[in-house]
Parts: sequence; structure tokens; C-alpha cells
Amino acid sequence: MGNFLAGKVVAVTGAGRGIGRAVALAAAAEGAKVVVNDYGVGMEGNEPTSEIAESVVKEIIAAGGEAVAVADDISTMAGGQRIVDTALAQYGRIDGVVCVAGILRERMLFNMSEEEWDPVVATHLKGTFTVFRAASAVMRRQGTGTLIGFTSGNHQGSVAQANYSAAKGGIISLVRSAALGLAKYGVTSNAVAPVARTRMSANVPMELKEIGEPEDVAALVIYLLSDKAVAVGGERITGQVYTIAGPKIAVWAQPRELRAGYAEGSWTPEKIADFLPGTIGTDPMPMLAQLEAMAKAAAAKDRPNA
Repeated sequence: MGNFLAGKVVAVTGAGRGIGRAVALAAAAEGAKVVVNDYGVGMEGNEPTSEIAESVVKEIIAAGGEAVAVADDISTMAGGQRIVDTALAQYGRIDGVVCVAGILRERMLFNMSEEEWDPVVATHLKGTFTVFRAASAVMRRQGTGTLIGFTSGNHQGSVAQANYSAAKGGIISLVRSAALGLAKYGVTSNAVAPVARTRMSANVPMELKEIGEPEDVAALVIYLLSDKAVAVGGERITGQVYTIAGPKIAVWAQPRELRAGYAEGSWTPEKIADFLPGTIGTDPMPMLAQLEAMAKAAAAKDRPNA
């Protein structure tokens, strides 16, 4: 057992399988007391079962750690609150929350139904909010704490997962909002965009050149939860989005204006037509180029790399 998180209490959603399970096990191995949350549904949203979370708790206890299971639905306010309340009741504090829980409903945008949109956004985005909201209220009083949301490279857009992409983009904005609003209270907020071998990544229709294991992702999460997550200048790391893909770690740029221009007088459609293409231009979408490569590879009956 390590001591990277000694004395800390950490809650992990979606902790029954894959990356969430790896994070929960790693947190316990590094000395944290862990609240293991998993509603126990599959990627397609089958009936929930509490046995999934409880099995991870048993693993942690067998290894000498401390953990408790909470099989609540974090897409509800009560579910998010219960995770934090359980941490307080069992261990007296909450030092970190890690929101990994997610489901998929793949469909082209023009065919996507409300029933395919709502559960995905509810689980990913609202599920992050409910836990962040409950935890941040406690962390604010404590004067310390860490919020970690899980996003995806698909926040750039997706051909057949507009629901998932929209939720993952929303999580980034939520994380940055939390970082801004909670900095003066000593609370940090960051996002992780993992590329790892899981049930979800098994459905990606291309060979991923940069991909790791859930344990790689867990290592980054443990670091961000720890007191060692400090930038070169000495300030605590917050408001960041990190990708981890096997041996690779990358940080995403903060949103910023790329180019700007100004009119003399008021804009009209005609003025914009003359001005925008040559002066402001566009910011190319790498994903579009990737789609073209995939289409060519498919025509050649090949499976493209990404």
C-alpha cells in the first residue's frame, strides 16, 4: 500500500468496472478511504444491481483498505447527495470526487430520439453536476478538496454520438466553472480524457495507435487527487483537461479567440461576406480530415488508424 492519498476520503462513480474500478482500487491502495458508487447498469442501460459496487468494496477490504458501496443513480440530485452523505457518515469528510460513470446510446443525429439523448446527458453531465454540487458545498466549508470530471476526445464532435459528445463538452465547461468559482475556497477542479481499453473503447470503429489500460488513467487521477498536484509556479493545478493514452499525457488548450477583426460602422451580411473569409477565416477541424481518411480506408476495405 502507498501513501499518496493517506488520510483522504475519495468517492468514485462508475467504480464497478473499467476505469472507475481501477481508480477506486488505486485510491485505496494509496491510503484513501473510498466510497464506491456504481448503479450497476450496463452500457446499454439494463436493470441496475448493487452487487457491482459491493464486489469492488470486497476487493478493497481484502487488500487491507477501507471502502463502502453506494449503488445510487447519480443522474438524480438525491443520488449525488447520498454519495457525499455516505462519505461524511462513514468517514467524516470528503476530499475528492471522481465522476467516471457513463453510458452510450449510439445513433446518427437525424435519427436520435429523446430516449437516446436524455439518459446519456443525464448520466454523464448531470451525474457529474449532482456529485460536484453536493461535494463542493462540503469542500467549501473544509477549505480543501478536489473535483475530477471525466470527458473524452469526442468533445470535439462525433459522427454517431452527438449525445455523448455534447455531454462530454459540457463536463469540460462544468469543470472550468467549478475551478473558477471554487478557487478562493481552496478547491480544485480538473478533467481527464482517457484513452484506455474498456467496454466502451472496444466499440471504436478504428485502430487506436495511442491507447493504454485503466490503470494508466488511475495513476493520473491519483496524482490529481493528491497534494502533489502543483504546477511549476507553486499554484495548485486546476481548470485543466488532461488526456492520458498509455505512455502519453497531454494537456488541452484553454478556449480562446483565434483571430478577430473590426468593421467600420455596423456589420451587414455583405460586409461580412467580403471580410470574414480572408481576414478571420476558419479553424480547421482535424476530425473532418480523420473522417475523410476513414472513408478512404473503408472504401479500400481497410481499418484505419487514429
